[in-house]
This record gives sequence, C-alpha cells and structure tokens, in this order.
Amino acid sequence: MQIHAPELLSRWLEKQTSPESWRWLSERIARGAATPERDVFITLGLIPRRLGRADLALDAADLEAADAARPGWDPRGWSVDGAARVLVLLRTVAQGDKFPENFQRLCRTADVAEAIAFYRGLPLYPQGDRLEAQAAEGLRSNMSAIFEAVAHNNAYPRDHFDDHRWNHMILKALFVGSALAPIQGLDARANADLALMLFDYAHERWAAERGVSPELWRGVGSYATTPPMLADLARVLANGATVEREAAALALAASQSEDAAPILQSAPDLARRIETGALTWQTLA
Repeated sequence: MQIHAPELLSRWLEKQTSPESWRWLSERIARGAATPERDVFITLGLIPRRLGRADLALDAADLEAADAARPGWDPRGWSVDGAARVLVLLRTVAQGDKFPENFQRLCRTADVAEAIAFYRGLPLYPQGDRLEAQAAEGLRSNMSAIFEAVAHNNAYPRDHFDDHRWNHMILKALFVGSALAPIQGLDARANADLALMLFDYAHERWAAERGVSPELWRGVGSYATTPPMLADLARVLANGATVEREAAALALAASQSEDAAPILQSAPDLARRIETGALTWQTLA
C-alpha cells in the first residue's frame, strides 16, 4: 500500500526523535492546523531547538517509499529539523486554498535553514503550478545552498519549469560552479535552445582563458549537429584534460549527426568504453 509523504515524514521523525520531542511536534501541528497564522511561525522557529539538527537517517526502503509516494522525491541529505518543517507545512498551511500566498510569505521571512527546507519540500506541496514564481526566487538566491535546494535532487523544476526557466537554471548552475549531475531530468529536459546557450557560454569562458566544466557537454548531447558545434567537441576531445575528453566523447556519442562518429573514433579507447558501458555520465560524475 502506498504511503503518502506526510505519513512517511511522520514515521521517520517519530523514529529519530525522543517521545517528548515527537509529542511536542504533534501537539504543535494540531494547534497550527486550527490556528495556522501565528502558531505555525512559532513552531517553525522552535523546531531545531526541540528536535535537533541531525541528519535524517534513511535506508534504501525509505528512499523507495519516498519515490513511490511522489515520483522523484529524493530526501537524501535532509535533516531532522528540515523534514519537520516540511511536515508542519503539509499538515497546516498546505491544507488551505491560500497556500501559495502563505508559502511565498514564509519564504520571504525565512532564515537560511528554513528556506532550504521549504524549497526542498516543493515536490510535495499542493497547487504546484502556483509555486513556480517562488521557486524561481530560490534560484535567484546568491547563496548556493538555497539555489541547490531548488535545483538538486528536486523533482519540482523537472516537472514544472518551462524551457526558458529550466535553461537559465542549468546555466546558473554552471556559472556558480554547482554540479549538474544532481539535477533531476537533466537529460530528458535537454533542448536545442539550451545547447546553443551552453556553446555560447563555453566560448565566453574560452575567450576569457577560463576553463569549462566537463558537465556542460551533457546538456549538448543530441543537439550537437552543426559543424561549429562538432568542431568544438573535436577540439576538446583532442586537447582537453582526461575528464574533459571523456565528456566530449559522451556528447559525440549522443549526437545525431553522422559526422560525429568519425570524430569519436579518433579516440578509440573512449569510444570502446562508451560502447561497453564503462563510461557514462553517471561514472563521469
């Protein structure tokens, strides 16, 4: 039987907190459901003191249950206080029709730890289509931890962002040095506009004599079909460091241009590793 997200969070938190702490949280949630305006804000602020900030301990079965409750929900890296804050939102303010407005207000007054928890919970909240503007505010943060709370291990951008917002999230991740591998839907959401943006970005970096993240080429993939794009990949394949050559090889292998295969075969060792499955974007990450 499928267990919904609030029940899973409750189960995990009850297991990892003292009976006194769990009783306190349960009572605060019940009070907040009745009078959410004031009590929820107080509860959210008291949670770390009452429950602690330990990592949320989850095993493989817990992660499987999370994905079953909401496809793409990945609570790895969550903390006890963060999980409790998401549970409070789900059990209180998320029950009303004004949740998007309340969520916006909560994010605007949140400290860093609260903001991270709120944004990590995005896939679980109701009225998801009305939360996109606030999710975008998280991406605009100049704090990498808040940006990554939206971008990393979070199904919300994959499921709700249009291509314009998605593409700029990918570009900002590269700009601030954030990894692309934890972004859900990275391959499925690749598109021609993004590929062009990434090639332009690579040229800007090269012109400034700066390096290019090997992960950039993952966003190119099957859209590397024009002679200039293939020439860039050939250049990286011939002259790049080991990990850069591997990334260029993977992009060439994904290209739908018939001209990509001969370029890839100029590095037969890499072509062979890709063919046998020894080299993938996952192993590269």
